[in-house]
Amino acid sequence: MSADPHAAHGHGEIEMPHATMRDYVIGFVLSVILTAIPFWLVMTMPLSAGTTGAIIMAFAVVQIVVHMVFFLHMTPKAEGGWSLTSLVFTVIVVVIMLAGSLWVMHHLNTNMMPMPHEPTSRLESRAP
Repeated sequence: MSADPHAAHGHGEIEMPHATMRDYVIGFVLSVILTAIPFWLVMTMPLSAGTTGAIIMAFAVVQIVVHMVFFLHMTPKAEGGWSLTSLVFTVIVVVIMLAGSLWVMHHLNTNMMPMPHEPTSRLESRAP
């Protein structure tokens, strides 16, 4: 009898995704394209700065997904879905922290800055 009672039934085995050379080449080509387009946008400036920034951010998010799928093999099937679940949880926590920090900093800036109609010193308050 084996030491592990689940070994005979095939339970507890972690299925590792098998990547082929084709998967790596597809990931590499997509990464190059997703890098070259924003680089071209910055070098030639065919659009406004705000639009260019938004497009670059969108390409960055797509490139993150490409790297996770093609190079890190993060799919719902990998490791029983736990790696993808932990990634989703981490992204949610990071978004909450960033949004909360930006919200707090905005309100601190709004509430702590002197008002334009308020005097900035005692001398100005005594002036006729």
